[in-house]
Amino acid sequence: MASIQQIVPCLWFNTQAEEAANFYVGIFDNSKVTQIVRYFETGRELHGHEPGSVLMVSFELNGTPFSALNGTPPIAFNQAVSFQVMCESQQEVDRFWLHLGEGGDPAAQQCGWLKDKFGLSWQILPSVVIEMMKDHSSAKTQRAMQALMTMKKIDIAELQRAYAG
Repeated sequence: MASIQQIVPCLWFNTQAEEAANFYVGIFDNSKVTQIVRYFETGRELHGHEPGSVLMVSFELNGTPFSALNGTPPIAFNQAVSFQVMCESQQEVDRFWLHLGEGGDPAAQQCGWLKDKFGLSWQILPSVVIEMMKDHSSAKTQRAMQALMTMKKIDIAELQRAYAG
């Protein structure tokens, strides 16, 4: 018997669950929509959605399960919750930054964070940043942090220059 993932992030939308799932699946490798559940007439007086419209979409991003719900009332995302995308190269950083940020809020970009067109926050983070930040008291780490604080999209080469001094 296959094991069930115990913790699955559920993203709350008003009517965009399927659009969002397809958007995210199109960006990440090893990703797919796994199920779409539709509203019934039952409960319509509470949920207010048309029977047959999308209730929930189950999907995977790089093998990690997610769900997207068209719920009521509409609730906006905020920066209190975000998803980190760990990258190994500048090419990956650039690709995720471009695609996830497409149609998003350019004013919400700082230190690798961005808001996508649905208002969901993502941090596009090169794994080298984690390594550079291990020793918070070193001059190298302080220089890297100072450089990081000036960036929107993270530039690995610039961080490495700052770290090296």
